[in-house]
Amino acid sequence: MSNPHQATRDLEIALCGYTGSRYAVATNSCTMALLLSCAYFFKTPTFDGVKKLDNTVTIPKETYVSVPQSIIQAGGKVEFSSENWKGQYRLKPYPIWDCARRFTSDMYLRMQFQCLSFHTSKILGDTQGGAILHDDPEADVWLRKARFDGRTEGVEPKDDNFDMIGWHCMMSPDVAARLLLKLSVLPAHNRDLPNSEYPDLSKYEVFK
Repeated sequence: MSNPHQATRDLEIALCGYTGSRYAVATNSCTMALLLSCAYFFKTPTFDGVKKLDNTVTIPKETYVSVPQSIIQAGGKVEFSSENWKGQYRLKPYPIWDCARRFTSDMYLRMQFQCLSFHTSKILGDTQGGAILHDDPEADVWLRKARFDGRTEGVEPKDDNFDMIGWHCMMSPDVAARLLLKLSVLPAHNRDLPNSEYPDLSKYEVFK
C-alpha cells in the first residue's frame, strides 16, 4: 500500500534543498509552526545550556494576531516591542523566526527555527500550509510527533507508544503535492512581501 504522506516528505526534502536547511517539518499553517517551535523550547527550563528562561517572548507589536496567540497557547507570555521589520523577525530570546513574508533560496540561518507560511497570499502559496526549517536532529523527532497527535509516523495507533501530548496539524498530502509542483518552477530569488497594515497588538487587553 502506498504512503499517502509521501508527497509531504518529498516537499520537505525539496524545501531543504531550496532553503539550505537540514530539516523541514511541514505543518498545516505558519501559526502552528510557531506554536510547535515555542512548545519545543518551553518544555525545558534551560536554553543554550545555562541560560534560564521564563517563557517570555518579545515580538513586534505590529504583526499578525495569531503570533502572540501561538506563544500563549504554547505556554508562554508575550511582551511587545517597537520594531520596523521586513520579511522576518525573531521571537526573542529564542532562535525562532516568523518568516511568513519571506521565502527565497538559501534563506536558512544556521541553528535557527524559521517558520514559513504557504497561505494563498504568500510567495509559495496554496490553500494553507506552513513549515519549520531547522538543523536539530533531536528537535526533528519531537516536532514530527508533536504535529501528528503525539504519534510515531508509519506506526499504527495500536502498535504505538504514546509518551507525549501532540497536536493535529499535519500538512494534507494534496496541499503538499501542489506546493511541490509550484516550488519546482519558483524563481531562485524572491523579494520579501510587504507588510500588511497590522494593528498595534499591545493595545489589546487580551494580550496583557
